[in-house]
Amino acid sequence: MHYLIIIFIIGILILVHEIGHLIAGRIMKIPIAVFSIGFGPKLVSRKIGETEFRLSWIPLGGYILPALESESEYFKIPMRRRVVFALGGPLANLLLPVLLFSVVNIIQGGMSWAGLFIHPWSQMVLQVNHIILSIPLLFSHPGQLSGIVGIVAQGADIISADMGKTLLLTIMLSLNLAVLNLLPIPGLDGGKIILCLFEKIHPGAPRWQIPVTLAGLLLLVGVIIYATVLDIQKLFT
Repeated sequence: MHYLIIIFIIGILILVHEIGHLIAGRIMKIPIAVFSIGFGPKLVSRKIGETEFRLSWIPLGGYILPALESESEYFKIPMRRRVVFALGGPLANLLLPVLLFSVVNIIQGGMSWAGLFIHPWSQMVLQVNHIILSIPLLFSHPGQLSGIVGIVAQGADIISADMGKTLLLTIMLSLNLAVLNLLPIPGLDGGKIILCLFEKIHPGAPRWQIPVTLAGLLLLVGVIIYATVLDIQKLFT
């Protein structure tokens, strides 16, 4: 049961990420064709304005599809708007922990103005700083890398303790999702932002975006497979 809860939490965090992109897209007037809760074939859908909102068969996370006819149409969108659109997802994963830290502070210390509205921001920044400082360890100690299998296995042990630890785990997963998505790797939001900014330096940069993004995605798939193999080895040893 605890494993299912962890998978559900991860799905919610991915959904929050996509909602962030949706809101940023609306603010920046980037048309969104599809917003789906879950993956796979659509179960039910309803069109509101120009956006089709779907509930899909696999209720884990979600995705959005901009209403763009071609790659060239995407590059016609002003760079500032595309950067904000890419930042929307990570920003949502940073703001959610601020809310959850407020709940944790109430559980641990009772109701207070500082615990509700001040400390959560400093707590979020402190944890983000810790995550950023930990990133080099992935290269110096790659054996400590953990994928989805490891997260589910370790998270199940944590949430079996109490509600406070479940909230803290959710906070850490959300912050990790935000920071990792902001890494300057093509295929991630951070990579999209870097490629957008590079257009100011080199006018021919748009021609490189698709092959560079595909290379980044292949790298990410390789890392995921490697982390999953490590997780499985750890489970059996």
